[in-house]
Amino acid sequence: MLSSELPVISSNHNNTGFSPRIATVSRTTGETDVQVTVNLDGTGNCNAQTGIPFLDHMLHQISSHGLIDLEVIAKGDIEIDDHHTNEDVGITLGKAVFKALGDRKGIVRFGHFVAPLDEALVQIALDFSGRPHLTYGLEIPTQRVGTYDTQLVREFFVAVVNNSQMTLHIRQLDGINSHHIIEATFKAFARAMRMATEIDPRRASTIPSSKGVL
Repeated sequence: MLSSELPVISSNHNNTGFSPRIATVSRTTGETDVQVTVNLDGTGNCNAQTGIPFLDHMLHQISSHGLIDLEVIAKGDIEIDDHHTNEDVGITLGKAVFKALGDRKGIVRFGHFVAPLDEALVQIALDFSGRPHLTYGLEIPTQRVGTYDTQLVREFFVAVVNNSQMTLHIRQLDGINSHHIIEATFKAFARAMRMATEIDPRRASTIPSSKGVL
């Protein structure tokens, strides 16, 4: 398991002396069995085995560009379709990120990024606000990329947002190729996540809210 293979991270990794922010969450239903481990202070190691090749590809983007060590093992009723597995992976990932963040003390909190991929250009802005909200502005021109139903992109982010308690805005600025649009979205999301979850050394001992709680 990834959780037992994660390297010991020195206190200099985030310049705060905080312990590595690692969490494992399991979710089992009558439709799926999902386990996710995240290390927010990782180096981009990823093991994604969901039974949905395109989703695995997108999870690798989150890990690689967000510098998040990520393991996602899922078994679901993909003989019906990919919907339940896709959604439950998003739910479990969101819960794992929420757990790894803890009280969110010291985090930058806000993140934003604009990612190009050939003709596609996607903007992400997010806030670990404790108030789940998704504004979704993708216009994906085809119903499928390979065997993956492109409607499931929105369902994945709905699940992540609701269970990590983030505010997320996704805006498509350009793009005509479905694969490029979706991949640019996941890359921008990863970089915005990386920015938002990093420790701000100027407020490492405080919660980034004027209310004192997130």
